[in-house]
Formats: sequence, C-alpha cells, structure tokens
Amino acid sequence: PIHSPIPVPKPPTAATPSPSPSPFVKSIKDCAPLCTGRCKLHSRPNRCNRACVSCCSKCKCVPPGTYGNREQCGTCYTGLTTKFNQPKCP
Repeated sequence: PIHSPIPVPKPPTAATPSPSPSPFVKSIKDCAPLCTGRCKLHSRPNRCNRACVSCCSKCKCVPPGTYGNREQCGTCYTGLTTKFNQPKCP
C-alpha cells in the first residue's frame, strides 16, 4: 500500500516587527497628511500644522508620532527657529 506523507506542522516563526516608517518625505504633497497626524493632539492644531508644513517643505521630513522624535529629521529640522529663537518645528 502507498502511504501519503503526514503533513508536519511548521513551528511558528516570530513575526519581525516592521521598521518604523522613514520620517523623510518624497514630495511636498506628502507633508500635509503627515503634519495633520503629527499635530492632531496639539492644543493649537492649525498653528502646529502651519509650522509643520513649513518645516517639512524645507527639510523634507516629518518626525514620527505626535510629540518628540525631532532628532530623527536631522539638524535641518531641529535647527529651524522662530524670530524669538524658539524651536520652529513641532
């Protein structure tokens, strides 16, 4: 008699976490939706959005998350300041 092979279950493989998306944008059109997400929890989302889009268009980058992580966009993003010498980019 012919025996069919018994399927052997494969051990579960550990899912590798997907790398966080790059904060760098390919075109300025990508800035608006990323900045909307970045500024959604801000106390003044319109002001945040305006500054974010300005910074994104200059530096081609929006940091991940709603707060912090500015260093991931490099010195262009962290170095921009307002006329009062405060950090410009959210």
